[in-house]
Amino acid sequence: MIASASSIQKVTGFNIAAPKGFRAGGVHCGIKHKKLDLGLVVSDLPASAAAVYTTNQIQAAPLFVTKESISKEQKLQALIVNSGNANACTGAQGLADAYEMRSLIAQKLSISEHMAAVASTGVIGELLPMDAVRTGIRTVEAYASLKSSIDFSQSILTTDTVMKNTTYRMALDDKEITISGTAKGSGMIHPNMATMLGFITTDANVEPAALQGALKYAVDRTFNCITVDGDTSTNDMVLILANGCAGNSQLQPQHKEWSTFIEALLLVCGDLGKMIAKDGEGATKLIEAVVTGTEDDEGARKIAKTIVGSPLVKTAVFGCDANWGRVMAAVGYSGVPFNIGSLSICIGPVCVVKDGMPADFSEQDVIDYLKHHEIKIEVNAGNGSGTGTAWGCDLTYDYVQINASYRT
Repeated sequence: MIASASSIQKVTGFNIAAPKGFRAGGVHCGIKHKKLDLGLVVSDLPASAAAVYTTNQIQAAPLFVTKESISKEQKLQALIVNSGNANACTGAQGLADAYEMRSLIAQKLSISEHMAAVASTGVIGELLPMDAVRTGIRTVEAYASLKSSIDFSQSILTTDTVMKNTTYRMALDDKEITISGTAKGSGMIHPNMATMLGFITTDANVEPAALQGALKYAVDRTFNCITVDGDTSTNDMVLILANGCAGNSQLQPQHKEWSTFIEALLLVCGDLGKMIAKDGEGATKLIEAVVTGTEDDEGARKIAKTIVGSPLVKTAVFGCDANWGRVMAAVGYSGVPFNIGSLSICIGPVCVVKDGMPADFSEQDVIDYLKHHEIKIEVNAGNGSGTGTAWGCDLTYDYVQINASYRT
């Protein structure tokens, strides 16, 4: 049992179907050669739904269909997602195929079409092999078992090397609430809301408009603070479903325990975001940049994301090069005002810049620290109250190899 109404506990061994009233599954339908490539999530009850999408002006067909579905009632009951083909830049036929996916899964589950969402990820510019997709939709089944949840998590992967799942539990209104998430993403990652998909389920009862606000708040501080390669995909989507099966009173900002729900959502999104950054294509190290002292949080997050997105910082981390000047340059071109006389930079436990000037430090200490698999860079940019964190990864030879041969 949960110890108190304010406690939030991480749960191991569970994922997307852990909240009450959710089921999931995945199958191989033939889009990819052997691996699972079609996944399904179902809520037993219509669930409040909210989503954020890529800011890329070129958006894949499934995004238009999902936006339309959510706009009807701000509720969903099913999600069908394929990997191996993004259904992006596919014109009228691609849009028709996305609508057909929605129609087929709605018919299968005996729900209204607008109660289903569609997502795709994979190669851009190729039409979906709809015969395979149709077979997959007929075949896929959703269950509340751990195995079925794992099948779903595997079915959405492309160049990922690991699944990305997380679950938390808490007590709200003396009811046990579970919130779970799964995501995919390894390359083409620079979300403003990369190819990156995130799906979150919770059995909490949440008012739809409040859920949309909560998701945007959490995404801005987590998924939008990661970068692998600076590319923003055509298919990015983070979707959350809240079906109310836990039986709590409806959550909204005025609820006395709203902040607890927000904290749990931040934990889920933060876990998934860091997993994506750590699993960047060819990556060997996770880079975390923590910035303080700016005028506001937005400025701190912007500096942090500039640091972890810098190709020169990323390659220095890969090569264990104690070149702090690359970090300082990234801070300088971030576009955020700061007082250089107050600037300090630490790489791990080693202070390399103090009051805007080189500090007296052992370069070997920095080199030794950079050999770790998780690297932390801390920047203080002044006396302001702003704080922000961003996550990225090193840039390696393997990244070039993976993307040079992605379609060949």
